Amino acid sequence: MALLAQLCFAGGARAMLTRPFRSVLYIPGSKARAIDKARGLPVDAVILDLEDAVAVEEKARARATLAEALAEGGFGHRYRVVRINGLDTGWGRDDARAVADTACDAVLLPKVESPAQIDALAAITGDRPVWAMMETPLGILEARAIAAHPRLQGMVMGTNDLVKDLGARATPDRVAVMAALGHCVLAARAHGVTVIDGVYNAFKDEEGLRAECAQGRDMGFDGKTLIHPAQIDTANAVFGPSDAEIDLARRQIAAYEAARAEGQGVAVVDGRIVENLHVDTARKVLAQAEAIGQIAAE
Repeated sequence: MALLAQLCFAGGARAMLTRPFRSVLYIPGSKARAIDKARGLPVDAVILDLEDAVAVEEKARARATLAEALAEGGFGHRYRVVRINGLDTGWGRDDARAVADTACDAVLLPKVESPAQIDALAAITGDRPVWAMMETPLGILEARAIAAHPRLQGMVMGTNDLVKDLGARATPDRVAVMAALGHCVLAARAHGVTVIDGVYNAFKDEEGLRAECAQGRDMGFDGKTLIHPAQIDTANAVFGPSDAEIDLARRQIAAYEAARAEGQGVAVVDGRIVENLHVDTARKVLAQAEAIGQIAAE
């Protein structure tokens, strides 16, 4: 796990982009058995949810259940994010105080619309890294300022809520939210934070899931939020580097280093120019592949 630790924590909250976040599974914080099952799933991260997945009458009990599960540990490489209720609700501040004392890696704040909301959360949770749900029109418009917050580590697209607030229709091509998705990817990349695509609701539709994962991967997302364990393998496959991509990365690096040794600034691989920027991308591909290999070896 040495490489994963290096990828995850070197440089603090802004050093997350090489660590795999291919699959990020929502798990109800009130379901002890579901949380326990997550310890053995091949998922890169879990969002332990105290918000939408927990009924009002279960909020306090879920908080205690989750704290106990996190104290027990056993999650291995799986990055542990706790989604709390909004600070403007009757449960959010108690959630935040509980999270500040738990063994999680980050806290996810719903419906973030300004950096001030992250300030308010950080006043309670201290140095705990923050992730932001991007799920309202105002939040999308403020994505640049939100991503720039020094405490922010990740952004998660809440596409279901966004479609609802837009009064739009959910279609397979996701045309209604493409502008929002692209805007958040730009903001995340500009400020070096992780960005995770929204959920695919039809968890039995593997073909549709694969197509939406491919769309998100092509746009630049780091991974996909999931609502069912059956979706994990597909997300891992699509968002992880393929054998062909790994092979190409190795050949690009070798060709470029050989060209530099001969005093040249560019190389050619498969009939295409390879410059320093391509080599940077290739090194990231290999670093991610090595991290994924360590995960698989657990």
